[in-house]
Amino acid sequence: MTDLEISLSVPPKPIRDIAAKLNIPEDLLEYYGTNKAKLPLSLIDPKKISQGKLVLVTAITPTPAGEGKTTVSIGLGDGLNHIGKKAMTVIREPSLGPVFGIKGGAAGGGRSQVIPMVDINLHFTGDFSAVEKANNLLAALIDNNIQAKQGNLGIDPRTVLWKRCMDMNDRALRNIISGLGGKAGGVPREAGFNITAASEIMAILCLSQDIEDLQQRCGQIYIGDTFEGKPVYARDLKAEGAMAVLLKDAIKPNLVQTLEGNPAIIHGGPFANIAQGTNTVLGTKMGLSLADYVVTEAGFGADLGAEKFLNIKCRAAGLSPSAIVLVATIRALKYHGGKPLNELTLEDTAALKAGLPNLERHLSSLKSFGLPVVVAINNFDRDTEAEKRLLIEHCEALGVPVAISNGWAEGGKGCEALARKVAEAAEGCTATFTPTYALEDSPRQKMEKICRTIYGAENVILSNVASRQLRRFEDLGYGNLPVCMAKTQKSLSDDEKKLGRPENFDIHIRELEIATGAGFIIPIAGNILRMPGLPSSPASERISIDREGTISGLF
Repeated sequence: MTDLEISLSVPPKPIRDIAAKLNIPEDLLEYYGTNKAKLPLSLIDPKKISQGKLVLVTAITPTPAGEGKTTVSIGLGDGLNHIGKKAMTVIREPSLGPVFGIKGGAAGGGRSQVIPMVDINLHFTGDFSAVEKANNLLAALIDNNIQAKQGNLGIDPRTVLWKRCMDMNDRALRNIISGLGGKAGGVPREAGFNITAASEIMAILCLSQDIEDLQQRCGQIYIGDTFEGKPVYARDLKAEGAMAVLLKDAIKPNLVQTLEGNPAIIHGGPFANIAQGTNTVLGTKMGLSLADYVVTEAGFGADLGAEKFLNIKCRAAGLSPSAIVLVATIRALKYHGGKPLNELTLEDTAALKAGLPNLERHLSSLKSFGLPVVVAINNFDRDTEAEKRLLIEHCEALGVPVAISNGWAEGGKGCEALARKVAEAAEGCTATFTPTYALEDSPRQKMEKICRTIYGAENVILSNVASRQLRRFEDLGYGNLPVCMAKTQKSLSDDEKKLGRPENFDIHIRELEIATGAGFIIPIAGNILRMPGLPSSPASERISIDREGTISGLF
Protein backbone atom coordinates (compact mmCIF):
# COMPACT_ATOMS: atom_id res chain seq x y z
CA MET A 1 0.00 0.00 0.00
CA THR A 2 1.09 3.56 -0.66
CA ASP A 3 1.38 6.13 2.13
CA LEU A 4 -1.84 7.74 0.90
CA GLU A 5 -3.71 4.42 0.87
CA ILE A 6 -2.50 3.63 4.39
CA SER A 7 -3.51 7.12 5.55
CA LEU A 8 -7.01 6.80 4.08
CA SER A 9 -7.46 3.30 5.51
CA VAL A 10 -7.51 4.65 9.09
CA PRO A 11 -10.48 6.93 9.83
CA PRO A 12 -9.31 9.82 12.02
CA LYS A 13 -10.89 10.14 15.43
CA PRO A 14 -12.84 13.33 16.16
CA ILE A 15 -10.33 15.96 17.21
CA ARG A 16 -12.31 16.58 20.41
CA ASP A 17 -11.41 13.02 21.46
CA ILE A 18 -7.73 13.69 20.83
CA ALA A 19 -7.98 16.92 22.82
CA ALA A 20 -9.67 15.04 25.67
CA LYS A 21 -6.53 12.88 26.01
CA LEU A 22 -4.70 16.10 26.80
CA ASN A 23 -7.41 17.35 29.16
CA ILE A 24 -8.23 20.25 26.83
CA PRO A 25 -11.84 21.46 27.27
CA GLU A 26 -13.80 21.20 24.05
CA ASP A 27 -14.88 24.84 24.19
CA LEU A 28 -11.22 25.90 23.81
CA LEU A 29 -10.87 24.21 20.43
CA GLU A 30 -11.10 26.26 17.24
CA TYR A 31 -12.36 23.65 14.78
CA TYR A 32 -11.17 23.31 11.18
CA GLY A 33 -13.51 20.52 10.21
CA THR A 34 -13.90 17.54 12.53
CA ASN A 35 -10.32 16.27 12.69
CA LYS A 36 -8.10 19.32 13.13
CA ALA A 37 -8.24 22.34 15.40
CA LYS A 38 -6.25 25.33 16.56
CA LEU A 39 -5.28 25.67 20.20
CA PRO A 40 -5.35 28.92 22.21
CA LEU A 41 -2.03 30.19 23.53
CA SER A 42 -3.54 30.30 27.02
CA LEU A 43 -2.88 26.54 27.26
CA ILE A 44 0.89 27.16 27.41
CA ASP A 45 2.09 26.60 31.00
CA PRO A 46 5.67 27.74 31.83
CA LYS A 47 5.83 25.44 34.87
CA LYS A 48 5.05 22.34 32.84
CA ILE A 49 7.48 23.34 30.09
CA SER A 50 10.40 23.16 32.49
CA GLN A 51 9.36 19.67 33.63
CA GLY A 52 8.96 18.12 30.17
CA LYS A 53 11.48 16.15 28.11
CA LEU A 54 12.22 17.61 24.69
CA VAL A 55 13.68 15.16 22.14
CA LEU A 56 15.20 16.49 18.92
CA VAL A 57 15.27 14.23 15.85
CA THR A 58 17.87 15.09 13.22
CA ALA A 59 19.76 13.11 10.56
CA ILE A 60 22.95 12.41 8.69
CA THR A 61 23.45 14.10 5.32
CA PRO A 62 20.47 12.86 3.29
CA THR A 63 20.06 11.47 -0.19
CA PRO A 64 17.88 13.62 -2.50
CA ALA A 65 14.77 11.67 -1.41
CA GLY A 66 15.35 12.23 2.33
CA GLU A 67 15.92 9.61 5.02
CA GLY A 68 12.54 9.47 6.76
CA LYS A 69 13.32 11.81 9.65
CA THR A 70 9.66 12.82 10.02
CA THR A 71 8.57 9.18 9.86
CA VAL A 72 11.01 8.36 12.66
CA SER A 73 9.79 11.35 14.70
CA ILE A 74 6.16 10.24 14.47
CA GLY A 75 7.05 6.60 15.08
CA LEU A 76 9.14 7.55 18.10
CA GLY A 77 6.28 9.60 19.54
CA ASP A 78 3.94 6.62 19.13
CA GLY A 79 6.66 4.33 20.50
CA LEU A 80 7.02 6.41 23.66
CA ASN A 81 3.27 6.13 24.18
CA HIS A 82 3.58 2.36 23.68
CA ILE A 83 6.02 2.11 26.59
CA GLY A 84 3.78 4.15 28.88
CA LYS A 85 5.04 7.70 28.40
CA LYS A 86 2.68 10.62 27.79
CA ALA A 87 4.23 11.82 24.55
CA MET A 88 3.34 13.81 21.50
CA THR A 89 5.03 14.75 18.25
CA VAL A 90 5.46 18.42 17.34
CA ILE A 91 6.65 19.03 13.77
CA ARG A 92 6.55 21.48 10.86
CA GLU A 93 3.86 22.03 8.27
CA PRO A 94 4.75 20.86 4.75
CA SER A 95 5.37 23.39 1.99
CA LEU A 96 3.58 23.03 -1.35
CA GLY A 97 6.95 23.56 -3.07
CA PRO A 98 8.32 20.09 -2.23
CA VAL A 99 4.83 18.51 -2.34
CA PHE A 100 4.56 19.36 -6.04
CA GLY A 101 8.31 19.31 -6.63
CA ILE A 102 10.73 16.51 -5.80
CA LYS A 103 9.80 15.04 -2.42
CA GLY A 104 6.02 14.74 -2.45
CA GLY A 105 4.13 14.68 0.87
CA ALA A 106 5.87 15.43 4.15
CA ALA A 107 3.77 14.17 7.03
CA GLY A 108 5.51 10.88 7.74
CA GLY A 109 4.95 7.59 5.96
CA GLY A 110 3.63 4.07 6.24
CA ARG A 111 2.26 3.39 9.72
CA SER A 112 3.97 6.47 11.15
CA GLN A 113 1.92 9.33 9.75
CA VAL A 114 0.01 12.33 11.00
CA ILE A 115 -3.52 12.66 9.66
CA PRO A 116 -5.54 13.99 7.85
CA MET A 117 -2.52 13.69 5.57
CA VAL A 118 -4.11 15.18 2.45
CA ASP A 119 -5.25 18.30 4.31
CA ILE A 120 -1.90 18.68 6.07
CA ASN A 121 0.00 18.55 2.78
CA LEU A 122 -2.30 20.95 0.96
CA HIS A 123 -3.82 24.11 2.48
CA PHE A 124 -4.26 22.74 6.03
CA THR A 125 -5.50 25.58 8.29
CA GLY A 126 -4.27 28.41 6.07
CA ASP A 127 -1.10 29.29 8.01
CA PHE A 128 1.10 29.46 4.91
CA SER A 129 -1.46 31.62 3.15
CA ALA A 130 -1.50 34.03 6.10
CA VAL A 131 2.30 34.24 6.03
CA GLU A 132 2.21 35.03 2.30
CA LYS A 133 -0.41 37.73 2.77
CA ALA A 134 1.47 39.43 5.62
CA ASN A 135 4.72 39.29 3.63
CA ASN A 136 3.17 40.65 0.45
CA LEU A 137 1.25 43.37 2.28
CA LEU A 138 4.59 44.78 3.39
CA ALA A 139 5.89 44.55 -0.19
CA ALA A 140 2.84 46.45 -1.46
CA LEU A 141 3.25 49.12 1.22
CA ILE A 142 6.91 49.59 0.27
CA ASP A 143 6.13 50.13 -3.42
CA ASN A 144 3.16 52.34 -2.55
CA ASN A 145 5.37 54.57 -0.41
CA ILE A 146 8.01 54.83 -3.10
CA GLN A 147 5.37 56.17 -5.50
CA ALA A 148 3.44 58.31 -3.01
CA LYS A 149 3.62 62.11 -3.26
CA GLN A 150 2.62 62.58 0.38
CA GLY A 151 4.12 60.65 3.26
CA ASN A 152 7.00 59.45 1.08
CA LEU A 153 9.85 58.20 3.26
CA GLY A 154 12.42 58.76 0.55
CA ILE A 155 13.15 55.06 0.14
CA ASP A 156 15.86 54.41 -2.43
CA PRO A 157 14.35 51.66 -4.65
CA ARG A 158 17.83 50.35 -5.38
CA THR A 159 18.31 49.41 -1.72
CA VAL A 160 15.03 47.59 -1.07
CA LEU A 161 15.81 44.14 0.35
CA TRP A 162 12.24 42.93 0.90
CA LYS A 163 10.91 40.37 -1.57
CA ARG A 164 7.46 39.01 -2.20
CA CYS A 165 6.84 35.33 -1.53
CA MET A 166 4.71 32.41 -2.66
CA ASP A 167 4.50 28.78 -1.54
CA MET A 168 5.61 27.19 -4.78
CA ASN A 169 8.89 26.35 -6.49
CA ASP A 170 9.12 28.90 -9.33
CA ARG A 171 12.63 29.78 -10.47
CA ALA A 172 11.30 32.38 -12.94
CA LEU A 173 10.34 34.62 -10.00
CA ARG A 174 13.72 34.68 -8.29
CA ASN A 175 14.66 37.94 -9.96
CA ILE A 176 12.10 40.18 -11.65
CA ILE A 177 11.42 43.77 -12.65
CA SER A 178 8.31 45.13 -10.93
CA GLY A 179 6.39 48.37 -11.47
CA LEU A 180 6.16 48.25 -15.26
CA GLY A 181 3.21 49.77 -17.14
CA GLY A 182 3.73 53.49 -16.79
CA LYS A 183 2.80 55.72 -13.87
CA ALA A 184 -0.18 53.58 -12.93
CA GLY A 185 2.11 50.57 -12.52
CA GLY A 186 4.38 52.17 -9.95
CA VAL A 187 8.12 52.80 -9.99
CA PRO A 188 10.09 50.16 -11.92
CA ARG A 189 12.74 48.42 -9.85
CA GLU A 190 14.54 45.12 -9.45
CA ALA A 191 12.62 42.75 -7.20
CA GLY A 192 12.02 39.05 -6.68
CA PHE A 193 10.31 36.27 -4.75
CA ASN A 194 11.32 33.89 -1.97
CA ILE A 195 9.47 30.68 -1.30
CA THR A 196 7.14 31.18 1.68
CA ALA A 197 9.06 28.71 3.83
CA ALA A 198 12.15 30.91 3.46
CA SER A 199 10.43 34.23 4.13
CA GLU A 200 11.27 36.30 7.17
CA ILE A 201 7.59 36.32 8.16
CA MET A 202 7.73 32.52 8.50
CA ALA A 203 10.84 32.88 10.64
CA ILE A 204 9.13 35.52 12.77
CA LEU A 205 6.04 33.33 13.22
CA CYS A 206 8.25 30.44 14.32
CA LEU A 207 10.24 32.47 16.86
CA SER A 208 7.51 34.68 18.34
CA GLN A 209 6.51 34.20 21.97
CA ASP A 210 3.02 35.73 21.66
CA ILE A 211 1.00 38.04 19.41
CA GLU A 212 2.58 41.18 20.89
CA ASP A 213 6.06 39.83 20.25
CA LEU A 214 5.03 38.90 16.71
CA GLN A 215 3.72 42.41 16.02
CA GLN A 216 6.86 44.00 17.43
CA ARG A 217 9.08 41.71 15.35
CA CYS A 218 7.14 42.63 12.21
CA GLY A 219 7.84 46.28 12.93
CA GLN A 220 11.58 45.58 13.31
CA ILE A 221 11.95 44.27 9.74
CA TYR A 222 14.71 46.18 7.91
CA ILE A 223 13.53 46.83 4.35
CA GLY A 224 16.18 49.15 2.86
CA ASP A 225 17.58 52.66 3.03
CA THR A 226 16.60 56.20 2.19
CA PHE A 227 18.46 58.18 -0.45
CA GLU A 228 20.43 59.67 2.48
CA GLY A 229 21.52 56.21 3.60
CA LYS A 230 19.28 55.96 6.67
CA PRO A 231 17.73 52.55 7.43
CA VAL A 232 14.00 52.09 6.91
CA TYR A 233 11.95 49.60 8.91
CA ALA A 234 8.46 48.18 8.53
CA ARG A 235 7.36 50.24 11.54
CA ASP A 236 8.20 53.40 9.55
CA LEU A 237 5.45 52.33 7.14
CA LYS A 238 3.10 51.59 10.07
CA ALA A 239 2.84 48.07 8.67
CA GLU A 240 3.23 45.90 11.75
CA GLY A 241 -0.32 46.16 13.07
CA ALA A 242 -2.00 45.01 9.86
CA MET A 243 0.61 42.29 9.36
CA ALA A 244 -0.03 40.92 12.85
CA VAL A 245 -3.77 40.97 12.24
CA LEU A 246 -3.27 38.79 9.16
CA LEU A 247 -1.31 36.34 11.36
CA LYS A 248 -3.69 36.33 14.35
CA ASP A 249 -4.89 32.78 13.65
CA ALA A 250 -1.68 31.46 12.13
CA ILE A 251 0.11 32.02 15.45
CA LYS A 252 -2.08 29.38 17.15
CA PRO A 253 -0.69 25.80 17.02
CA ASN A 254 -2.59 23.15 15.07
CA LEU A 255 -3.73 19.95 16.81
CA VAL A 256 -3.99 16.76 14.73
CA GLN A 257 -3.31 13.07 15.41
CA THR A 258 -1.11 10.17 14.38
CA LEU A 259 -2.51 7.06 12.72
CA GLU A 260 -2.48 5.46 16.17
CA GLY A 261 -4.65 8.22 17.61
CA ASN A 262 -1.96 9.99 19.59
CA PRO A 263 -1.96 13.81 19.72
CA ALA A 264 0.36 15.75 17.41
CA ILE A 265 0.99 19.44 16.81
CA ILE A 266 1.96 20.74 13.38
CA HIS A 267 2.89 24.41 13.24
CA GLY A 268 5.16 26.57 11.10
CA GLY A 269 7.28 25.38 8.22
CA PRO A 270 10.67 26.99 7.46
CA PHE A 271 13.19 25.04 5.37
CA ALA A 272 16.52 24.24 7.02
CA ASN A 273 18.84 24.83 4.06
CA ILE A 274 17.65 28.42 3.57
CA ALA A 275 15.91 29.21 6.90
CA GLN A 276 15.93 27.96 10.50
CA GLY A 277 14.27 24.63 9.70
CA THR A 278 12.09 23.89 12.69
CA ASN A 279 8.52 24.34 13.94
CA THR A 280 7.33 27.25 16.06
CA VAL A 281 8.52 28.04 19.56
CA LEU A 282 4.85 28.23 20.55
CA GLY A 283 4.12 24.78 19.11
CA THR A 284 7.00 23.27 21.06
CA LYS A 285 6.01 25.02 24.29
CA MET A 286 2.40 23.99 23.77
CA GLY A 287 3.51 20.36 23.43
CA LEU A 288 5.63 20.55 26.57
CA SER A 289 2.66 22.07 28.42
CA LEU A 290 0.38 19.17 27.45
CA ALA A 291 2.68 16.12 27.48
CA ASP A 292 5.66 14.75 29.40
CA TYR A 293 7.66 14.01 26.25
CA VAL A 294 7.77 16.07 23.06
CA VAL A 295 9.43 14.65 19.97
CA THR A 296 10.32 17.30 17.40
CA GLU A 297 12.47 17.41 14.28
CA ALA A 298 14.74 19.83 12.49
CA GLY A 299 15.13 19.76 8.73
CA PHE A 300 17.76 18.01 6.63
CA GLY A 301 21.03 16.93 8.27
CA ALA A 302 22.34 17.83 11.71
CA ASP A 303 24.73 20.35 10.13
CA LEU A 304 21.72 22.48 9.20
CA GLY A 305 18.56 21.70 11.17
CA ALA A 306 20.03 20.66 14.49
CA GLU A 307 22.60 23.45 14.56
CA LYS A 308 19.93 26.10 13.99
CA PHE A 309 17.44 24.41 16.32
CA LEU A 310 19.92 24.74 19.15
CA ASN A 311 21.83 27.94 18.38
CA ILE A 312 18.83 29.96 17.20
CA LYS A 313 15.53 28.50 18.40
CA CYS A 314 16.51 27.03 21.76
CA ARG A 315 18.67 30.02 22.65
CA ALA A 316 15.80 32.42 21.87
CA ALA A 317 13.13 30.31 23.60
CA GLY A 318 15.09 29.23 26.68
CA LEU A 319 14.71 25.55 25.77
CA SER A 320 17.17 22.65 25.87
CA PRO A 321 16.58 19.12 24.57
CA SER A 322 17.06 16.18 26.91
CA ALA A 323 18.21 13.94 24.06
CA ILE A 324 19.05 14.06 20.36
CA VAL A 325 18.16 11.27 17.92
CA LEU A 326 20.39 11.02 14.84
CA VAL A 327 18.59 9.23 12.01
CA ALA A 328 20.83 7.16 9.77
CA THR A 329 19.92 4.94 6.86
CA ILE A 330 21.98 2.25 5.25
CA ARG A 331 21.11 3.57 1.80
CA ALA A 332 22.40 7.09 2.63
CA LEU A 333 25.62 5.74 4.10
CA LYS A 334 26.20 3.62 1.00
CA TYR A 335 25.51 6.72 -1.09
CA HIS A 336 28.18 8.63 0.86
CA GLY A 337 30.46 5.65 0.37
CA GLY A 338 30.29 6.06 -3.41
CA LYS A 339 27.34 3.82 -4.33
CA PRO A 340 25.25 5.24 -7.24
CA LEU A 341 21.68 6.28 -6.43
CA ASN A 342 20.19 3.60 -8.68
CA GLU A 343 22.12 0.84 -6.87
CA LEU A 344 21.39 1.71 -3.24
CA THR A 345 19.01 -1.23 -2.79
CA LEU A 346 21.85 -3.70 -3.49
CA GLU A 347 23.85 -5.08 -0.57
CA ASP A 348 27.29 -3.49 -0.34
CA THR A 349 29.04 -3.58 3.02
CA ALA A 350 32.17 -2.02 1.53
CA ALA A 351 30.26 1.07 0.41
CA LEU A 352 28.55 1.18 3.80
CA LYS A 353 31.91 1.16 5.60
CA ALA A 354 33.18 3.87 3.27
CA GLY A 355 30.18 6.05 4.14
CA LEU A 356 30.45 5.74 7.92
CA PRO A 357 32.66 8.87 8.29
CA ASN A 358 29.58 10.97 7.45
CA LEU A 359 27.79 9.48 10.47
CA GLU A 360 30.89 10.04 12.59
CA ARG A 361 31.12 13.72 11.58
CA HIS A 362 27.50 14.33 12.62
CA LEU A 363 28.00 12.48 15.90
CA SER A 364 31.05 14.63 16.61
CA SER A 365 29.22 17.87 15.90
CA LEU A 366 26.20 16.87 17.99
CA LYS A 367 28.38 15.89 20.94
CA SER A 368 29.81 19.42 20.91
CA PHE A 369 26.45 20.55 22.32
CA GLY A 370 26.93 18.39 25.42
CA LEU A 371 23.70 16.38 25.10
CA PRO A 372 23.15 12.60 24.86
CA VAL A 373 22.77 11.23 21.33
CA VAL A 374 20.98 8.06 20.20
CA VAL A 375 21.32 6.70 16.64
CA ALA A 376 18.10 5.53 14.98
CA ILE A 377 18.59 3.26 11.97
CA ASN A 378 15.53 3.89 9.82
CA ASN A 379 14.80 0.46 8.39
CA PHE A 380 14.12 -0.11 4.68
CA ASP A 381 12.94 -3.39 3.12
CA ARG A 382 16.11 -3.83 1.06
CA ASP A 383 18.47 -3.39 4.03
CA THR A 384 20.21 -6.71 4.67
CA GLU A 385 21.01 -8.30 8.02
CA ALA A 386 24.73 -8.05 7.29
CA GLU A 387 24.45 -4.32 6.65
CA LYS A 388 22.36 -3.68 9.76
CA ARG A 389 24.72 -5.72 11.91
CA LEU A 390 27.73 -3.80 10.59
CA LEU A 391 26.12 -0.43 11.36
CA ILE A 392 24.93 -1.45 14.81
CA GLU A 393 28.35 -2.83 15.75
CA HIS A 394 30.02 0.36 14.52
CA CYS A 395 27.78 2.55 16.69
CA GLU A 396 28.33 0.30 19.69
CA ALA A 397 32.09 0.50 19.15
CA LEU A 398 31.77 4.28 19.24
CA GLY A 399 29.89 4.01 22.54
CA VAL A 400 26.67 5.44 21.06
CA PRO A 401 23.26 3.89 21.86
CA VAL A 402 21.61 2.58 18.69
CA ALA A 403 18.30 0.99 17.75
CA ILE A 404 16.39 -0.01 14.64
CA SER A 405 13.40 2.20 13.84
CA ASN A 406 10.71 0.24 12.01
CA GLY A 407 7.96 2.83 12.24
CA TRP A 408 7.06 2.79 8.56
CA ALA A 409 6.04 -0.88 8.67
CA GLU A 410 4.90 -1.26 12.27
CA GLY A 411 4.14 2.20 13.67
CA GLY A 412 4.85 2.77 17.35
CA LYS A 413 5.39 -0.92 18.03
CA GLY A 414 8.29 -0.87 15.57
CA CYS A 415 9.89 1.96 17.52
CA GLU A 416 9.62 0.58 21.05
CA ALA A 417 13.31 -0.35 21.30
CA LEU A 418 14.27 3.13 20.10
CA ALA A 419 11.79 4.72 22.52
CA ARG A 420 13.30 2.88 25.49
CA LYS A 421 16.83 4.02 24.63
CA VAL A 422 15.68 7.59 24.04
CA ALA A 423 13.73 7.67 27.32
CA GLU A 424 16.77 6.32 29.18
CA ALA A 425 19.00 8.98 27.64
CA ALA A 426 16.52 11.80 28.27
CA GLU A 427 15.84 10.83 31.87
CA GLY A 428 19.56 10.67 32.57
CA CYS A 429 20.27 14.10 31.09
CA THR A 430 20.85 16.90 33.59
CA ALA A 431 22.78 19.25 31.31
CA THR A 432 21.64 22.15 29.17
CA PHE A 433 23.11 22.46 25.71
CA THR A 434 26.36 24.32 25.04
CA PRO A 435 25.98 26.80 22.13
CA THR A 436 28.46 26.70 19.29
CA TYR A 437 29.21 30.39 19.65
CA ALA A 438 28.55 33.32 21.96
CA LEU A 439 26.29 36.17 20.88
CA GLU A 440 29.15 38.52 21.74
CA ASP A 441 31.30 36.90 19.03
CA SER A 442 31.53 38.87 15.80
CA PRO A 443 29.41 37.58 12.90
CA ARG A 444 32.58 36.35 11.23
CA GLN A 445 33.62 34.43 14.35
CA LYS A 446 30.15 32.87 14.55
CA MET A 447 30.38 31.70 10.96
CA GLU A 448 33.85 30.29 11.53
CA LYS A 449 32.83 28.40 14.67
CA ILE A 450 29.84 26.83 12.91
CA CYS A 451 31.83 25.92 9.82
CA ARG A 452 34.72 24.39 11.77
CA THR A 453 32.84 22.73 14.64
CA ILE A 454 29.76 21.52 12.75
CA TYR A 455 30.87 21.11 9.12
CA GLY A 456 34.56 20.30 9.64
CA ALA A 457 35.66 23.14 7.34
CA GLU A 458 38.96 24.98 7.58
CA ASN A 459 38.20 28.57 6.59
CA VAL A 460 35.31 30.89 5.80
CA ILE A 461 35.86 33.05 2.73
CA LEU A 462 33.59 36.06 2.14
CA SER A 463 33.12 37.55 -1.30
CA ASN A 464 33.60 41.30 -1.72
CA VAL A 465 29.82 41.69 -1.83
CA ALA A 466 29.38 39.69 1.39
CA SER A 467 32.12 41.65 3.16
CA ARG A 468 30.49 44.95 2.21
CA GLN A 469 27.08 43.74 3.36
CA LEU A 470 28.48 42.50 6.65
CA ARG A 471 30.07 45.87 7.37
CA ARG A 472 26.72 47.53 6.73
CA PHE A 473 24.89 45.18 9.12
CA GLU A 474 27.51 45.71 11.81
CA ASP A 475 27.32 49.49 11.34
CA LEU A 476 23.56 49.24 11.92
CA GLY A 477 24.26 47.55 15.27
CA TYR A 478 23.35 43.96 14.40
CA GLY A 479 26.69 42.28 15.02
CA ASN A 480 25.34 40.47 18.10
CA LEU A 481 22.66 38.53 16.20
CA PRO A 482 22.90 34.75 15.68
CA VAL A 483 23.68 33.54 12.17
CA CYS A 484 21.41 31.31 10.09
CA MET A 485 23.56 29.59 7.49
CA ALA A 486 22.06 29.03 4.04
CA LYS A 487 23.89 26.05 2.57
CA THR A 488 23.27 22.97 0.46
CA GLN A 489 21.75 20.06 2.37
CA LYS A 490 23.49 17.54 0.10
CA SER A 491 26.95 17.90 1.59
CA LEU A 492 28.69 18.97 4.77
CA SER A 493 30.53 21.46 2.55
CA ASP A 494 29.06 24.13 0.28
CA ASP A 495 29.63 21.89 -2.76
CA GLU A 496 26.83 19.34 -3.18
CA LYS A 497 29.16 16.99 -5.05
CA LYS A 498 31.40 16.48 -2.02
CA LEU A 499 29.74 13.52 -0.33
CA GLY A 500 30.76 11.58 2.76
CA ARG A 501 33.00 13.47 5.16
CA PRO A 502 34.86 16.10 3.13
CA GLU A 503 38.20 17.35 4.39
CA ASN A 504 40.44 20.32 3.65
CA PHE A 505 37.61 22.49 2.35
CA ASP A 506 36.54 26.10 2.81
CA ILE A 507 33.05 27.60 3.02
CA HIS A 508 32.48 30.41 0.53
CA ILE A 509 29.93 33.07 1.49
CA ARG A 510 28.52 34.58 -1.69
CA GLU A 511 26.30 37.19 -0.05
CA LEU A 512 24.48 37.98 3.18
CA GLU A 513 20.92 38.84 4.04
CA ILE A 514 19.54 40.04 7.35
CA ALA A 515 16.30 39.26 9.13
CA THR A 516 16.09 41.89 11.85
CA GLY A 517 12.53 40.95 12.79
CA ALA A 518 13.38 37.28 13.19
CA GLY A 519 16.70 38.26 14.72
CA PHE A 520 19.50 36.71 12.67
CA ILE A 521 22.01 37.29 9.87
CA ILE A 522 21.83 34.93 6.89
CA PRO A 523 25.17 34.04 5.24
CA ILE A 524 24.46 32.42 1.86
CA ALA A 525 27.06 29.83 0.89
CA GLY A 526 27.67 28.60 -2.62
CA ASN A 527 24.77 28.46 -5.06
CA ILE A 528 21.97 28.00 -2.52
CA LEU A 529 18.81 29.88 -3.52
CA ARG A 530 15.85 31.13 -1.47
CA MET A 531 13.42 30.32 -4.28
CA PRO A 532 13.87 26.70 -5.42
CA GLY A 533 13.02 25.45 -8.89
CA LEU A 534 11.06 22.42 -10.01
CA PRO A 535 12.84 19.24 -11.16
CA SER A 536 12.54 18.08 -14.78
CA SER A 537 9.87 15.59 -13.70
CA PRO A 538 7.98 17.24 -10.81
CA ALA A 539 5.78 15.24 -8.45
CA SER A 540 2.79 17.27 -9.66
CA GLU A 541 2.77 15.25 -12.89
CA ARG A 542 1.64 12.18 -10.94
CA ILE A 543 -1.15 13.85 -8.95
CA SER A 544 -4.81 13.60 -9.97
CA ILE A 545 -8.37 13.58 -8.63
CA ASP A 546 -11.43 11.68 -9.88
CA ARG A 547 -15.10 12.65 -9.97
CA GLU A 548 -15.66 11.20 -6.49
CA GLY A 549 -12.92 13.45 -5.13
CA THR A 550 -10.41 10.64 -4.60
CA ILE A 551 -6.85 11.94 -4.88
CA SER A 552 -4.04 9.82 -6.28
CA GLY A 553 -0.30 10.31 -6.61
CA LEU A 554 0.07 12.83 -3.78
CA PHE A 555 2.38 10.53 -1.78
